[in-house]
Amino acid sequence: MQEENRLRIENLERELAALKASNPQADVARLEGQLQMLDRAQAQTATPWEQVQLARHPKRPHALDYIQRMFTDFIEIHGDRAYGDDAAIVCGMAKLEGAPVMVCGQQKGRDTKQKLIRNFGMPKPEGYRKAIRAMQMSAKFGRPIICLLDTPGAYPGIDAEERGQAEAIAVSLREMARLGVPVVCVVIGEGGSGGALAMGVGNRVYLLENAIYSVISPESCAAIIWRDAAQSEKAAAALKLTADHLERLGIIDGAIPEPPGGAHVDMDAAAELLKAHLIETLAELKGLSPEQLIEERYWKFRRMGSFFTEGASA
Repeated sequence: MQEENRLRIENLERELAALKASNPQADVARLEGQLQMLDRAQAQTATPWEQVQLARHPKRPHALDYIQRMFTDFIEIHGDRAYGDDAAIVCGMAKLEGAPVMVCGQQKGRDTKQKLIRNFGMPKPEGYRKAIRAMQMSAKFGRPIICLLDTPGAYPGIDAEERGQAEAIAVSLREMARLGVPVVCVVIGEGGSGGALAMGVGNRVYLLENAIYSVISPESCAAIIWRDAAQSEKAAAALKLTADHLERLGIIDGAIPEPPGGAHVDMDAAAELLKAHLIETLAELKGLSPEQLIEERYWKFRRMGSFFTEGASA
């Protein structure tokens, strides 16, 4: 059924594109309606591997799409004051319903040119150092921090390693743990490995409904475990990378709903849902002191991976 739906979606997309190209006045409402219905059906019954595909959907909104729709007075910050600027990470001061915040997001490109500029959303050391510089400045002035995570992983190239990729990630983890302001992290698409975790140490960590969060991509996992990347579907199921599994395991605090069919179907509606959740979460954290925020964040991550059966000795 899933494969049949996928093929019908692809056929409808091709037919719709052909109609729009040949006759802009053509009646495309019927096809668009059918496409949205199939998208909704696909999302509601998606397997883990199909959810991976949804998280990577080429039309899925990226960090700047959400920033444009949710915040006002956004002023971008550039550079790490040590090497250069990394376009894969976007940071800036903004206002959320009039309240000042700092926004840090991992940005993938939409077309080929943008993908190259943004390095396919894979940050380099200067990107993480820029993000921490922005977060520390925000903490100095008592502004909450919102991190939008969307990366297949930190860039593994030789130049990144030469400039201290592992050290930059480690410092980012340490410094985020010490921030005395509310930190809310949301995986909006693909949360890949330490590249996402480096900006994911928050008081609250959420996934959008169709996002994924994993220590490794299904393809890489399959290549390591079964020495066969074709086993990616099997790996996706084993990795427990979807919101429902991650919430049960205590890795995230919950899932944020998306419009029917996924965030790519209606970016504006997706942004409204996310914005409402951020406002509610920041209001909840507002009453905590800096010491309480740091302590809560510390124990949140210390508890991960600790499992005890009832009646077992400590």
